[in-house]
Amino acid sequence: MKNTELQTENREQFKTRFGFIMAVAGSAVGLGNIWRFPYITGVHGGGAFVIIYLVSIFIIGATIALTEMAIGRHGGSDVVEAYGQYDKRFRIPGFLSMIAVTVLMSFYNIIGGWSIYYFFQFITGKFTGINPGEVESIFGNFIVNSPQVAIFTIIFLAVNTIVIIKGITEGIEKVSSIVMPALFVLLIVLVIRSLTLPGAKEGVIWYLKPDFSKVTGSTIVAAVGQAFFTLSLGSGAMATYASYLSKDESLPKATYSVVITDTLVALLAGLAILPAVFAFGVSPGEGPGLVFVTLPSIFGQMPFGALFGAMFFVFFFFAALTSSISMLEVSVTYLIEKKKVQRKKAAIIMSIVVLLLGIPPLMSFGAWSHVEIFGLGLFDLYDYFVSNISMPLVGLAGALVICWVWDKQVAKAEVTSDGKYEFGLFNTWYNLTRYIVPILLIFVFLTATGILKI
Repeated sequence: MKNTELQTENREQFKTRFGFIMAVAGSAVGLGNIWRFPYITGVHGGGAFVIIYLVSIFIIGATIALTEMAIGRHGGSDVVEAYGQYDKRFRIPGFLSMIAVTVLMSFYNIIGGWSIYYFFQFITGKFTGINPGEVESIFGNFIVNSPQVAIFTIIFLAVNTIVIIKGITEGIEKVSSIVMPALFVLLIVLVIRSLTLPGAKEGVIWYLKPDFSKVTGSTIVAAVGQAFFTLSLGSGAMATYASYLSKDESLPKATYSVVITDTLVALLAGLAILPAVFAFGVSPGEGPGLVFVTLPSIFGQMPFGALFGAMFFVFFFFAALTSSISMLEVSVTYLIEKKKVQRKKAAIIMSIVVLLLGIPPLMSFGAWSHVEIFGLGLFDLYDYFVSNISMPLVGLAGALVICWVWDKQVAKAEVTSDGKYEFGLFNTWYNLTRYIVPILLIFVFLTATGILKI
């Protein structure tokens, strides 16, 4: 099989391994860690879910992450060309990932805008001393005010656009190298504050002590789905970022560095949120409202709560930003590589597309709240398409590309940088990708879409 590498000498690359790891880790670290992981853990009973999640992320998540990075670096181009480099039929999942990640960003932006709004509410003292009902009222009144939400959404999107215009090294790499360490510092401060609250010990025990009697089939599916969602697998982001990575870097080391970083943030986010939830006698199974209703209520009653609340939403903003810039870069890279559009123009075009595509989910809380398709509101419909359909299918396509389209020696050459680095787990990774991962992804897809009942 002929190697069709597309990398060129003048194509921009990440300057340092640290910058690449921070960028890809930033792509992975986002709402899946800060918003979704704590409430999913709460819904599924704590410690047992955490253990199943850890097994899932290091077996399934890391396997698919390395697969997507190998496809991206080997292609050295946009995600469509990378998937279809040996078989043009696989351009279809490449296009699907690009469409899906654009849809994802269109409603991701909205939540990013919420974080900016909440930051300003905390620094102005609006949440200080108010009860949960008042917090819920503030949130409810805000999300139905579509013009106000649109302003904060546009601000968040504008920051993304500016970063993307500056390019890989001066934009994505530089921002990620600053924001990700800052994110960790903020997170550690929040963890310390949460753990020092009276009554936090019960939350820590509940979070870390497994009770396997609560494990059901849905728990396992949720854990696998969370591992997939939190690493942004199937979105094209990892493949796109890896296309800018030098052949001198070790893909397995980079992959596991990203997976470990992402997992550490998720676990620390749980420690920052769940002990505080227990300390104030709130149910950990509050669901998606945990971050925007429950936590602000807790911060409002906490000493120096305005400071820690503002700090939390800065942290939330950073996490959302590093993820969303990777989403925007996927389609921008395609326009640059295939349509020969200049980066600035490509970034502006895609930002406008994202903004227009985001109108239905933005309006779904206000004037269009009555609109439902397949029983789902417009915001939830976007989320369902990305999380339950496109991402698992693109992940499956990646496994098929590596193990059923590529020659095994081509795959080995890519993940070992043409033999420069040892990868003792190559056969394990290859067999997982070839046999186990496709079965699991089909299972997750069938259960998530309701075709298979468990």
